[in-house]
Amino acid sequence: MGTIVAVNTFFLFSKPCPFHVTHPYVDQKETIDRMFNALDVDHWVTARRSSLDEAKVSVAGIIQAVREGGDGALLKMARKHDPDITSLRVTDEEREAAYEEVEDRLAESLIEAEARITRFHELQKERSLWLEEVEPGIVLGVKTTALDRVGLYVPGRRAAYPSTALMNAVPAKVAGVPEMCACSPPPILPLTLVALDIAGVDEIYRIGGAQAVAAMALGTETIRPVQKIVGPGNVYVTAAKMMLREIAEIDFPAGPSEIGIIADSSANPTFIAIDILAQAEHDPDAACVLVTTDKALADRVKKEIGRLLQKAPRKEIMEQALGQSGYVITADIDAAVCAMNEIAPEHLSIQVNDSLSVLNAVRHAGSIFVGPYTPVAAGDYASGTNHVLPTAGYAKTYSGLNVGHFCKTSTVQIIDRTGLEAIGDVIETIADAEGLHAHAESVRIRRSFA
Repeated sequence: MGTIVAVNTFFLFSKPCPFHVTHPYVDQKETIDRMFNALDVDHWVTARRSSLDEAKVSVAGIIQAVREGGDGALLKMARKHDPDITSLRVTDEEREAAYEEVEDRLAESLIEAEARITRFHELQKERSLWLEEVEPGIVLGVKTTALDRVGLYVPGRRAAYPSTALMNAVPAKVAGVPEMCACSPPPILPLTLVALDIAGVDEIYRIGGAQAVAAMALGTETIRPVQKIVGPGNVYVTAAKMMLREIAEIDFPAGPSEIGIIADSSANPTFIAIDILAQAEHDPDAACVLVTTDKALADRVKKEIGRLLQKAPRKEIMEQALGQSGYVITADIDAAVCAMNEIAPEHLSIQVNDSLSVLNAVRHAGSIFVGPYTPVAAGDYASGTNHVLPTAGYAKTYSGLNVGHFCKTSTVQIIDRTGLEAIGDVIETIADAEGLHAHAESVRIRRSFA
């Protein structure tokens, strides 16, 4: 592998960009100059996780409040954002009414997206049972069954995320999960309700944040506990999932959005800049990293970011996210891949001449987007792949949301007398060596039985 070129570091994490927020009349060029600068890979990864540890103190109190107060605690928290809430569960009438507030074209787009997501996830589905005779008298196999009840977290408040509703629910539905409940921060927009309905979600609750995760894991008077909780959220949601996973399993840590981009001199700086801004507009804690062999490209990307930022509706959020984003210059593509494998980004965009070679070398990324005409937005909405992905470097350990997250497997063995004779000596020898006499006898008795 090549080596990463040393660069001076300018890196802010989980802090709003002070230059825009505190000094709103600052010159735009000065604002951009103080954002999207050179950064250190190790610092970036460490910082992405440090905010989770900080959030756990607050989350512990929220979990305890839900454990002790149930529905009452949830309603009290929900009314801070929507004072008119009287019940946690969304009624069937509210679901039906939501369709009246969503344009037909948008509802049709959600239906088409749901079909594409379903098509891709059906390719992942395992056989419910397979059996194979591995040698005479010994048949082995695997039985796959879906979980009974799962909880889906759909972010809200800053924006509607109907796409995330589909991404959470479709693989569960394809897996065959009979019960799905969803939680989303109040007030839940009609668009999100329509998406959840299209995806076939049984129960919808207007509760967000760490308290929603606690409710699904612990259960309350209204919300029955689930076996597993999936879906992205802010650092508090992610911390709650990690703290409660002994009670309800989770998919993986899925916090504020990220993009990593590997690019060489052939890349289009405008494409890269808009991909960066597309992630930055999610959340003030979103982060973007460009790893490139071309310092001139990094400079052009920064200039394009400044130009495109001027007309961006979510400019203030983007500026805050750009304050914790930046670039790394490497000596060659091998070093760029090495650096990106350390980052293990949620989304990875590859924009280089020899893209397939880089794709083969990448080991750690949530979802990979290859070539200049494959924006991350394609996977967010309509290509069919899932956009619920591990963040903060957890792509080194976890896979993105898929049908397998909603299933469990049982191994199966069917052995006749011939098969037991074939492996009997091995079983008895090892069992005796371990001092487990009854184990060995369970085989000896069968072998000696007339």
